[in-house]
Amino acid sequence: MWKKIAFLLAISTAVQSNELDNLIDSSSAIVDQIDTGVKLVGAASEYAHIGGGLSDGTLSSTAHISEEQVEAYNSALSNMNTYQPYGNVRDVLNDMAIDSLEDMDTAITTFTEVVVDMIAVQQVAEKAETAATPSQKEELQTFIVDNQDMLTIDQEDVDTYNTSVDQIETSANEASAYLAVANNDEAADFLQQSIQDKNTTADDVNIFYDSNQQWVAMGYNTTRNLTAVMLNSDEGFGLNLYYSEADILALGTESEFYKTSPVGMGYDCFFEMECE
Repeated sequence: MWKKIAFLLAISTAVQSNELDNLIDSSSAIVDQIDTGVKLVGAASEYAHIGGGLSDGTLSSTAHISEEQVEAYNSALSNMNTYQPYGNVRDVLNDMAIDSLEDMDTAITTFTEVVVDMIAVQQVAEKAETAATPSQKEELQTFIVDNQDMLTIDQEDVDTYNTSVDQIETSANEASAYLAVANNDEAADFLQQSIQDKNTTADDVNIFYDSNQQWVAMGYNTTRNLTAVMLNSDEGFGLNLYYSEADILALGTESEFYKTSPVGMGYDCFFEMECE
């Protein structure tokens, strides 16, 4: 990574326990105790009238319901007020965005490492551009001849560079698309309502970003139909997210990543701290 880089990710996601699972667990625990109690009472009512069937006097304690069990059950009941039987599509979109951001960060690490391995090409370019006199050109020639092994770029590094750039763009687009839809109330509500209409859950649908169609679409297990949110128009949900190449590169030029990189700072400034 660059020496001065800092990535700030502010993603707020609601991490909720499964209210239904908690209710099932806590209620079943109390039912089990009651079941044991009913069996004990049944046994007592049978054997006490005929003699025999004595316990050791402590068996009833195995049917006791604890204070913790009562608290867990009552808490589970209260939490059902916020239970979402159809799931929450915003949470799913945010989780998908986080996955894409993690993929992007991994690719950025790979990209950064391979750029550092190849960045001697920048030193060559800078020396070549400033070699105006014959003596300077001779110095450039000597530098290249003496350091040719170090200056040579391996095709393997180039392949890694190209692959990482592609992965970064793909993952960044995915994360941006998912976050944009999750943060747009109308779009998220549209997808949530579609989930309810299909009587399914947010965890059981297939949500994906399609760069060709320029949408975030949602598919179902029970039908081939798709529900889509367009990302290229001011109409509909007002999600017009696509920038021109010039706008994207201008934004990148102003980024911390670029400004603290060898190409942003200059070779000598970055590596030798010889900054003007």
